[in-house]
Parts: sequence; structure tokens; C-alpha cells
Amino acid sequence: MSMELLSQQVDSYVAWKRELVREITRYRSWLERNRLNAPALDARLERSLQLLRTDHITLAFVGEFSRGKSELINSLFFSAYGQRMLPSTAGRTTMCPTELFYDPASERSYIRLLPIETRAAQASVSQFKRVPRHWVNIPLALDDSESMAKAFAQVARSKPMPVEKAIALGFHPDLLEGAGKPGIVLVPAWRHALINMDHPLLRQGLRILDTPGLNALGSEPELTLSMLPSAQAIIYLLAADTGVTASDMAIWQQHIRQLDDDTQHNLFAVLNKIDVLWDDLAGETFVQNAIGRIQQTTARQLGLSVADVLPLSAKQGMLAKVRKDNLLLARSQLGSLEQLLCERIVTQKEQMIETRVVSQILSMLHNSQQVLSQRLLKVREQQTQLAGHQQDNGQMLHELTAKTKEDHALHHKRLLGLKGNQRLLHRQGDLLQAATRAQRLEQHIEKVRTNLKGSWTGLGINRAIQHFFKSVAADLESLEHEAETANKMVEAIYTRHNQENPLNGMDAPLFNVKRYQRELRQLQEQSDQFRLQLKTLLTDPSILSKRFYDTLMQEVIALHERIRNDAEQWANDALMPLMQHTMEHKQLLETHMLRLRVLAQETQQTQKRSVQMERYGNELEVQLTEASDILRIMRRPPPIQRQAKVVNLPVGLRQRDAGESA
Repeated sequence: MSMELLSQQVDSYVAWKRELVREITRYRSWLERNRLNAPALDARLERSLQLLRTDHITLAFVGEFSRGKSELINSLFFSAYGQRMLPSTAGRTTMCPTELFYDPASERSYIRLLPIETRAAQASVSQFKRVPRHWVNIPLALDDSESMAKAFAQVARSKPMPVEKAIALGFHPDLLEGAGKPGIVLVPAWRHALINMDHPLLRQGLRILDTPGLNALGSEPELTLSMLPSAQAIIYLLAADTGVTASDMAIWQQHIRQLDDDTQHNLFAVLNKIDVLWDDLAGETFVQNAIGRIQQTTARQLGLSVADVLPLSAKQGMLAKVRKDNLLLARSQLGSLEQLLCERIVTQKEQMIETRVVSQILSMLHNSQQVLSQRLLKVREQQTQLAGHQQDNGQMLHELTAKTKEDHALHHKRLLGLKGNQRLLHRQGDLLQAATRAQRLEQHIEKVRTNLKGSWTGLGINRAIQHFFKSVAADLESLEHEAETANKMVEAIYTRHNQENPLNGMDAPLFNVKRYQRELRQLQEQSDQFRLQLKTLLTDPSILSKRFYDTLMQEVIALHERIRNDAEQWANDALMPLMQHTMEHKQLLETHMLRLRVLAQETQQTQKRSVQMERYGNELEVQLTEASDILRIMRRPPPIQRQAKVVNLPVGLRQRDAGESA
């Protein structure tokens, strides 16, 4: 048995996303055919499609060395090769952060390795990713597992180096092995590894991040500040025979636990190596009780629920999968982690897609459907009126045309009003962006760099960084003030629309600044944590401090840029549902008015006029049927919610599914 459950869930998730892409593309074509499309609508649909196409799931494996991270990845994802792919032996094996993924743009699989010497440069790993010439490239032959294992072994390679140079690159000499010569130590040969391979789960968008121990997390700030927070789940490895050691707790407190509150429910601890506790003489009950006690103690120490601490044996799970030994696989308890990944990680991704894509498209579709339904109802009413004036329905057609023209003029006036409001909102959007303009942030960064220059003492760092975060936080307070004004404007516009269209009430989309403020606080907390560990982690704080704060500045710059983009996007999109509703009404009224004028101008028989009116009504019904069909498919619950009806998922998931079905 392999990771069939996880593979099936990811396959189902990807198939669901493809279905959404197909239906959104179909809706876009429907809008074009019916002349109901607009640049703003098309831009939003394109963003939704882009999100679905580029979405992926990242799992990060973290822990001190010799906790079994690489072995767990091998057992979860590479048992089908019949041997270990990632190096996994006693001692330090993963010497550098390693990303495993599938790159559809690449014609062949590869390993790319960034030399450790690049730490001396100012550039971050993400910046080096854009410059391929700095990386050592090793082709991967997926049909030759032995050569693959040899290529993967490169990730664990170390090299001798003078201790002074190792310190300059950010290493603590006490955490490095000697090279057999005085003043020479062994350091990782590589700073970062990228592994692109055509693996079934990786092809479906799964990405894996394997990290080294405490020294690498401390000396590569990008891991803590950027890579780990962006993961959907962090799986923290511990050894069942030792429990939470001092170094385990240091990693947990300094790099993991302080991650954003939004991701707390995706922090999991794995108590690996439970096979060392197996004791055939004592009996299975005794063993399980012992494992249960360690599980509860670990949960209490880490502040997790017991359900989020999973005891297992990666080694025995790997062996069981290779030998196809289901009894041993069950005893390894590896399946509990696979089940958890399915229920929690894939479910969370489904919820994200529902929130960021499905709900928005459903709102747009519902808008189109309601406008069409109202127009069809009006056409059928007018058919009845024409049928009731068999002798002279020419006069009736003129009256209906005049009434339709009045309705069209009303919606045209509303559309002009909305366009005026849109211009006002754009100006407010400019004010939102001005509150976090790039030039202002550059001034803050220049000031903190000046204050830090030549003052890498604890007190100097503390004052400079505190002042920097205080300045950025003040900018976000200004942003919040501008957002309150903008939100009041949008709420007033939506209130007026809802009063004029009681059957088409809509909630005003508001610009929320709190999440950005929370992200900034998180970065500040990580900065505070870094200063606390300087004394215990480093021998030369200035070298790593410069690298850490350069990385920190890049994260704040990225946050600022995202705020400006989000503010611009919000200002462009906030009134779009109202614009769409009014524009579609206006467009359908124009079509309706044109049909009525043609019927009135032509000297046709009453019966022919009725036939043409009937044909027009039928055309609207076809449009409505297609819109309803797209809406029906888009409303289908994602795969795990569907399966909640037939499999024993947690109560919360079953209740949620039942509520949506109702």
C-alpha cells in the first residue's frame, strides 16, 4: 500500500479545479456571446483562472537533525522506487533546505544546487533563483532509481573550510564537525537545493520543503521569514524515545510557534521512531500506553491538541511499503499522518478556492441569472399583452417599446451614476496606495540602515528596528483611516442600490487592513525573537544580523507592495457587482427594445409577430438554461465535502456539508 488516500484526494482536488476552470471559461464565452462582457468582468475572471492554474500545496518538514525528516518524506512519497531517494542515514543528512516540486515548463527533471559560498553575497535565495548560472545543475534519470539515488546524495555533501570562513558565512563552529585538521571544519556544500521531478503528486501541485536543523534555520532567515509561513502545513519532527529536547523546543519557539495565527491549525508534530519503543515481551497494550503518554506530554509541551501530535515510525512505514506488508504498515501508524494530510490540508485548500474563486464567480453568475430571469418574465408578460390585442397590437408594441425605453433610460442613468462613483472610488484608492507608497517605505528603510550601520550591538539593533516598525505601523494606521472613509462610501452606494433593487440586495465588499497589521506584527515578533537568540546562536552577530535584516526588509517591501496592489484591485472591483447588474439590465433592455421596434415597424401579420416574440423568449430561455447549468456545476461541493456523506470524516466537516446541502 502506498499513499493512495492522499494521492486520491489530491487527484480529486485537481480534477475539481479543472472543472472550475472549464466552467469559468464557459461563463466567459457566454458573456461574450450575449454581449454582456466588460473589461472589469473579464479581468476578474482571468484572475480567478490564474489562481486555479498556479495554485499548489506546500508541506514543510522541520526539526532538529536525526529526527527522521528525510526518511518520512521517503516513506510518504518515494516508496514506489523501492529504495530511499533523499539521503537518510544516521547523523546529518539534509545539509541544506531542499525543495521538491514539478516544473511543467522544464523538459526534463533536474537537481539544482546553490553553492554555500553565495551566503557571502547580499542576495537572498529567492533572488538567486532568478539567476540560473549560479546553480550547479544535475540531470535526473527517473527510469534509473540507482542513478537518481546517487544524484540525490549530492544534497547531503559537505566540504572542508577554514573555521573563520565558516563563521563569516553564518555558521556556529560548535555546531559543525571537524575535518580532521586543526582550524578546518565541515560545512554543507550547498546553500539550497531545488529538485524538479515528474512525480504523480508533485505533478498535481504538491511541493515539499525539507529543512535542516537549528543552525540552518538560524543562518538562513528566508526560511523562517518567508518559506515556512507560506507553507500550507508544517510537520515538526521529534524522536519518540527522547520526546521534546532543549534544541527541539528552541526550534519550536524561535521558528515555528510564532507563525501567523491563521496557520496555527496547520502545525503538526510527528513523534517519529516509535519502533524503538516496541517491546514484544511487554505486550502491545503496554507499548501503546507508553506511546500515548509521550504523545500527551508532547502535546502539552508544544501547546498542541493531542490529535495534532502523531506517533509513527517512518522507517518501518518505508519498509512496509517496499515489502507490501500491510500489518507492519498498520503498526507503523504512518496512515494516520496520510489521513490527517487529506482531511486538513486538502480541505483547507478547498476552502481557500471556495472563498477566493467560487464564491465570487457564483455571485457574478447569480447576478446574470437574475437579470435574465427578470427579462424573460417581462417578455412573457408582453407576449400575453400582445395576444390580448389581436386586432391592433401595433399600438401595443409602440407602448411596450416606449416603456422599455423608459426602463433603459433609468438603467443608463444608474450606470452613469455608478461610473461617477467609480471615479470617486478610484481617487480614494489612490489615497489608500499613497498611505503605503513605496517612496515612504524607502525612507524608513534608508533610515534604519543608517542607524544600523556601524552599530551592530544589541542596544543599537533594538532601537533602530523598533523605530522602523513603529514608522511602518504608523503608515498602516493612516491606511486604516483612509480605508474607513472608502468603506463608508462603498457601503452608502450599496445601501442605495439595495433600496432601489430590493430583489437584488448585495453586501458591500470592504477593504480590511487588520490582516496586514497582523502580518507586520508577526514580522516584528520574528525580529524580536532573532535578537533574543543572537547571544546563544552566533559567535559573530554582525554577519548574520545584516543578512537577517536584509531579508526582513525584503519581506516588509513585499508586504507593502501587496497592500498597494490589493488597494488598487479593491478600488477597481468594489463596485463591479453593481456595475455588472446595471450594465446587464441595460444591455438586455437594448436588445429587447430593438426587437420590439422591428416588430412595430414591419407590417406583419399578428400571428407572425407572436411567433417572433415567442422565438425571442425561447432564446432568453436557452441563455438562462446555460447560465443555470454553469451555476449548478459551480455550486457542487468540493471533493472532500462530497465524500463526507459516505466516509467517516470529523463531525465538523459532516455538519458543514449537511448545512450547505440543505
